[in-house]
Amino acid sequence: MKPATISDIKSALLLLTQKELIALCVKLASFRKENKKLLTYLLFEADDQAMFIKNVKEEMDHIFSQAASNMYLAKKTYRKALKEVNDYIRFAGNKTTEVELLIYFCQCMNNTMNPIHQYGVTANMYKRQIVKIEKALKSLHEDLQYDYGQELERLKEGVFACTS
Repeated sequence: MKPATISDIKSALLLLTQKELIALCVKLASFRKENKKLLTYLLFEADDQAMFIKNVKEEMDHIFSQAASNMYLAKKTYRKALKEVNDYIRFAGNKTTEVELLIYFCQCMNNTMNPIHQYGVTANMYKRQIVKIEKALKSLHEDLQYDYGQELERLKEGVFACTS
């Protein structure tokens, strides 16, 4: 996801009321480095979570497409993708978005040509994301828990299939 230009952000801010601006500024104040991305999300993408998730998934696809066959470089790529995903999850503040993006991240890790479960760093990274998904799932509606729970089980089966 490419951040909007300052002029695009400024023109969008002009359309907001004072109360909305104050709320945006308070939320923005809690972040340091990612201010521009956060404002982009709040002004242009927060209203359409489905499009936001789609854009983040496309960005993940792009990052994972650059993963090298060299495991050292692949680990760096996985960390970069995970950092981006965690930033977007933090921006959204929505458990459904968190679960969906983390599941997609794990699927992308599984789909790489690198044997992620044979290396401690990548295996632990994968397992930590599974734990985060399980934790976030507990706060969702039962129907969503069931749907995402099935995806989670498939991810877990992939882990067990690769480690045994």
